[in-house]
Amino acid sequence: MGNLLAYIFGLVSLVIVIPSTIPFLGWGNWLALPLIVVGIIFGALSSSDGGRNFCLIVFLIAVVRLSIGGGLI
Repeated sequence: MGNLLAYIFGLVSLVIVIPSTIPFLGWGNWLALPLIVVGIIFGALSSSDGGRNFCLIVFLIAVVRLSIGGGLI
């Protein structure tokens, strides 16, 4: 159950993160980061690692985009 919740949180976050790669929409990554962290927690509590790993990949994409844009843009 936790793995399924992690995938759901990861997919919702990915839908937010993908448009946030466009310049001046970087604020969407700040909105997605708490959702990704919740997904990582659910994935860590489950017996399978797939949902956690998916959330970690989405987290990496969001953090790299924020570091490139300086955190704001």
